[in-house]
Amino acid sequence: METHRGADAPPEPLGGTHTGGRSWRTFTHRRQPTNLTRHRRIHTGEKPYKCLDCGKSFTESGRLLCHQRTHTKEKPFVCTTCGKCFTWRSNLIAHQRMHTEERPYCEDCGKVFTSRRHLNRHRRIHTGEKPYKCQDCGKSFTLSGYLLSHQRTHTKEKPYLCTTCGKRFSWRSYLNAHRLIHTGERPEKIYECEDCRKIFTCGSNLRRHRRIHTGEKPFKCRDCGKSFRESGRLLRHRWIHTGEKPYKCLDCGKSFTLSWYLLCHQRTHTKEKPYLCTTCGKRFSFSSNLVVHQRIHTGERPYVCSHCAMTFRQRDHLRRHQQALHNGESSDGA
Repeated sequence: METHRGADAPPEPLGGTHTGGRSWRTFTHRRQPTNLTRHRRIHTGEKPYKCLDCGKSFTESGRLLCHQRTHTKEKPFVCTTCGKCFTWRSNLIAHQRMHTEERPYCEDCGKVFTSRRHLNRHRRIHTGEKPYKCQDCGKSFTLSGYLLSHQRTHTKEKPYLCTTCGKRFSWRSYLNAHRLIHTGERPEKIYECEDCRKIFTCGSNLRRHRRIHTGEKPFKCRDCGKSFRESGRLLRHRWIHTGEKPYKCLDCGKSFTLSWYLLCHQRTHTKEKPYLCTTCGKRFSFSSNLVVHQRIHTGERPYVCSHCAMTFRQRDHLRRHQQALHNGESSDGA
């Protein structure tokens, strides 16, 4: 099939798309006008699709259609398990993990999350990373929300209004504590976290919460020295050393340390494929496989080789590329 490229275009590298320097993407003749025109908007910045409700512009009609749901409140993605509807496919996929319990988990403490984004944010507790810095006083925070909350100590902004008496507060937790005055439920003493302004009615709960900010991990594994913020997480971690696997598959007898490991495993017996690609109708047993598959339709290639800037749909493809061409050196983009 005929392709269109510049006369001086070098051959496209094997294994991925080169993103460094000039772009030499190729497009088939049959679909070339659509694909090439759409691709060139990356370079020109052209956004021909405009929302008539708010004026925001987009490079592709599909992105405009997705955006318009913020105005129409349309929720076309339905959970076949419970019937709940969602505006975005990604939200449906995250929600479905509530039913299947197939969720990303933290290797440090075992906590599970509905999305990898939430997991990445959580991991800052373990790494101590605080990327959000206050320009007024230099204090740093793990989450952007913590920084925004902190900045009110400088701006004196009070966005939270008590509709009963009209008093305003800088933090939602202050408003919630204040409301107890009107309901007659206010405790004798309240405890405030000085980092995020969260309010507690019990001092022990505040002390446990503060470990999120201080990084303190008082519960240490005597076998490997790994530390944890909570005793329950240490107990779960110790199953690695004891070999305890309390969750057993009734079909084959295989045992697992976590219940959601068992639920995922059981699909090898039931052949259940609850994750549907709404573009082509293909089904998958695990949401992670669906996410990778959807990149075929979206063109997303999130894994970038730091050595040559080639991009890949899957991390394993990047690793194989590095082993073959870069002496197995890992990429910063992995």
